[in-house]
Amino acid sequence: MATIAFVVHHDRPDAAELARDTAAWLEQEGHEVRLTDEDAAVAGLDPTGHGPEEILSGLDAAVSLGGDGTMLRTVAMVAASEVPVIGVNLGQLGYLTEVEPAGLRHALARFLRGDYAIEQRMLLAVHLDASSGSVTATEAIALNDAVLEKTPGGHTVRLDVEIDGRFFTPYTTDGLIVATPTGSTAYALSVRGPIVEPTHRAILLTPVSPHMLFDRTLVLQPDTRIRITVAGTRPATLSVDGRGLGELAVGDSVTCTASDHVARLVVFGPRDFHGILKAKFKLGDR
Repeated sequence: MATIAFVVHHDRPDAAELARDTAAWLEQEGHEVRLTDEDAAVAGLDPTGHGPEEILSGLDAAVSLGGDGTMLRTVAMVAASEVPVIGVNLGQLGYLTEVEPAGLRHALARFLRGDYAIEQRMLLAVHLDASSGSVTATEAIALNDAVLEKTPGGHTVRLDVEIDGRFFTPYTTDGLIVATPTGSTAYALSVRGPIVEPTHRAILLTPVSPHMLFDRTLVLQPDTRIRITVAGTRPATLSVDGRGLGELAVGDSVTCTASDHVARLVVFGPRDFHGILKAKFKLGDR
């Protein structure tokens, strides 16, 4: 018997229906299905009473039903336990999801008999030092990126950057993105950052509309420690994989480096990253 968790997109009825149907099939086959109470309510299933610790205990796989955003939420939930994640694409063409809805039962059957591979993705460890008390979280983990940027409707911010304990430069900018190779095709791409093969290990530091001559992305070793301190006179907002963590005051800082954990994405054959790029950008063949 296997134990499978489902993480469901909260605004897609087709994700809820797929969760119900697949959960019923798995339970009929003798497997255990787990959802948080919030996801169970979205899927129209009875509350399970499972908290995060109960969900993860003895978990064999987590199934993400949605798009890349739901995948990020799923990875964040299981990252510390490195539970394999199966991504089901219920959105547009995504960079992270592997399975189409009609193929979910077949994919789960293959997983349960061991007919799959694991693609490891680097994760970013984010440590907060908010002595101002404006943000209560002290750490987070990211598959895509951590972003410090100006407050909504605000002016540029000054962000001082240290690399491995040595001061690098102050940025006067709309924001700074610290991204993994997986995150190179997320927010960083929209500000002309480089596209990096997602299985590489590196840290990308990309400014957003900097008010300075130096506007290039730095591609750094994965064990590099990047410390960003809010300087000047204006606060900055912090988000990790799109989740807003709050507003950092002047003097607060964030340190990013490669996590000791990795995301373990289930694949059922070689992932055609270049083919996904061609489809996304409508690149032609000869």
